[in-house]
Amino acid sequence: MTKKIAILPGDGIGPEIVNEAVKVLEVLRANGLGLELVEAPVGGAAYDLHGDSLPDETLALAKSADAVLLGAVGGPKWDGLLDRSKRPEKALLGLRSAMELFSNLRPAILYPQLADASTLKPEVVAGLDIMIVRELTGGIYFGQPRGLDKTDTGERRGYNTLVYTESEIERIARSAFDIAMKRNRRLCSVDKANVLDVMVLWREVVNEVAGDYPEVTVSHMYVDNAAMQLVRAPKQFDVIVTGNMFGDILSDAAAMLTGSIGMLPSASLDKDGKGMYEPIHGSAPDIAGQGKANPLATILSVAMMLRYTLEQPDLADQVEQAVSRVLDQGLRTADIYTGVGKEVGTSEMGDAVVAAMAS
Repeated sequence: MTKKIAILPGDGIGPEIVNEAVKVLEVLRANGLGLELVEAPVGGAAYDLHGDSLPDETLALAKSADAVLLGAVGGPKWDGLLDRSKRPEKALLGLRSAMELFSNLRPAILYPQLADASTLKPEVVAGLDIMIVRELTGGIYFGQPRGLDKTDTGERRGYNTLVYTESEIERIARSAFDIAMKRNRRLCSVDKANVLDVMVLWREVVNEVAGDYPEVTVSHMYVDNAAMQLVRAPKQFDVIVTGNMFGDILSDAAAMLTGSIGMLPSASLDKDGKGMYEPIHGSAPDIAGQGKANPLATILSVAMMLRYTLEQPDLADQVEQAVSRVLDQGLRTADIYTGVGKEVGTSEMGDAVVAAMAS
């Protein structure tokens, strides 16, 4: 059965890195995997074409596809030009909300070949393998009321609302517990229950859900301590579950433990396992068009797509092993190059992965 994949390159380095991931998909299709690849604009590129960062046609494609591969959105070109409601980043939030992609999986895995690329000591990060499960469609990024206004005295004021319902917390908790059951059965829930009322509810619901997973060892940690512990002793964590804003911050911090944010993929899933897959880095406009971007996070996002949505774990393993072989060969893009091995560009790295898949 043919699966439709929506390809949304986006802005900045998005088209470059997505192009390399599509090479991998094309190899899989040539080897018999039924895929239909359909491309559409999103973000600033879509605004330039259609006056909308998330055109109706792009959203319809994303909702009808079996999976979405996204590059990156945004850049300084549009920062001062557009009203906040039209900014490219709104397309990302719009996709997540419209597709009900509430569970964001962000693995932080240190490839042994890149231990010297991390800014932490090798003995601190060697063997690192963390899965951060971030709630993606609630919390302060979506809460109402929100806005910019002025007080009675004329002072400017900005406000956002952090809100979670019991059902929102329960479903992300279950997603995290299910993942913990497939790993080492350890789950750390990160909150700020000592200050925020909504996080008191978060902790209560996580503990209630834990009753259905007696095999999983559950711990709780305040987010400020979790940030410190990620740097001090990251291997104490296996699966972390947390809210939208905390997960956004902690997953980027965890990314740098691995040597580069350019190495880490992500999956955003709905209740049925349909997902949007993207690297966790941004559009990097400073290097866009220069062939310097690291495509491995996007290629590894394809591996996550194969594993979580397309239910092709063997092919996911094949892609991940190809990435590992390329790193064994000493090939490095600029972000992970430390003076050892050979520095290569975006396209050369993608071609190397494709060649490794055939070996």
